[in-house]
Amino acid sequence: MVVLSKPSLNNFLLPKSPCKPTTTTTMFNGIPIIDVTDPEAKTQIVNACKEVGFFKVVNHGVPMELISNLENEAVKFFRKSQSEKDRAGPPDPFGYGSKKIGSNGDVGWVEYILLNTNPDVISNKSLTIFRENRPNLRTVVEDYIEAMKKMCYLVLELMADGLEIEPRNVLSRLLRNEKSDSCFRVNHYPPCPEVQQGALNGKNLIGFGEHTDPQVISVLRSNSISGLQICLNDGTWVSVPPDHTSFYINVGDTLQVLTNGRFKSVKHRVLSDTTKSRLSMIYFGGPALSEKIVPIASLLLKKEESLYKEFTWCEYKKAMYNSRLADYRLGPFEITYGK
Repeated sequence: MVVLSKPSLNNFLLPKSPCKPTTTTTMFNGIPIIDVTDPEAKTQIVNACKEVGFFKVVNHGVPMELISNLENEAVKFFRKSQSEKDRAGPPDPFGYGSKKIGSNGDVGWVEYILLNTNPDVISNKSLTIFRENRPNLRTVVEDYIEAMKKMCYLVLELMADGLEIEPRNVLSRLLRNEKSDSCFRVNHYPPCPEVQQGALNGKNLIGFGEHTDPQVISVLRSNSISGLQICLNDGTWVSVPPDHTSFYINVGDTLQVLTNGRFKSVKHRVLSDTTKSRLSMIYFGGPALSEKIVPIASLLLKKEESLYKEFTWCEYKKAMYNSRLADYRLGPFEITYGK
């Protein structure tokens, strides 16, 4: 288990005051930066999803106070003793988890809280986190999730505009569904003693192994500590510059299928190569379990064949849980013509 001491958590860098994100750069380190208030945002988002599968969102309108409140509550939770945190775990899959990622042998230098955002299916482990550990956490989590939902709706509707498909809510409706199977995760990457002591001989320790997200889209933010990397189309790994005032959006497997491969589900990982604690928050926007996933008909050009078999989100989710992090999960659902 990851055992933390209070001094290590004192290394968190929390924003002290609201800060307006910059919009002067359109690309940094290969990562598109998109102002969602720009009239050209719909086109920029589509291009970013096709070329990278990942982009940074600025001028998003989410109050810094809301972001800071959740980050502060999360820090307080992870400061607790290991025995206190363990009462909210092991995850089922929701609740508190440490090091172990999934049930198929993947591990990382990470501890986390995983919550289902549907109030009808909140697990007992999730309630333990709220009741026993941080009662205030529930309120700030709910407020934050509501803001993430609105951002997802906006981004997905801008995508539909850019793709020139109708109705405009063809993508956002999947997350607006009251049975949407979305979830929220807070990851804490504590300082690694091996890194601090030079025991890894210059090698990076994996905080969270390379993978793609299976849902439609994910909304990510972190504190001011680096570690996240994405894989570009040429196989090059690039670091994502941390920016606690902004959000990052990445295309998930489901959106790749819905666009018949036009958008690319981005492979990403986290390296624990810092002496400071890193905290990240990710909202995973997913459809209802019964939702059939198939390329959007209006996107298919004349004589264009679907690249994927039809499946439900429930079927894909089961396949995900039976796989390893780095597995190409869409492989079994692809259609190979002429063979």
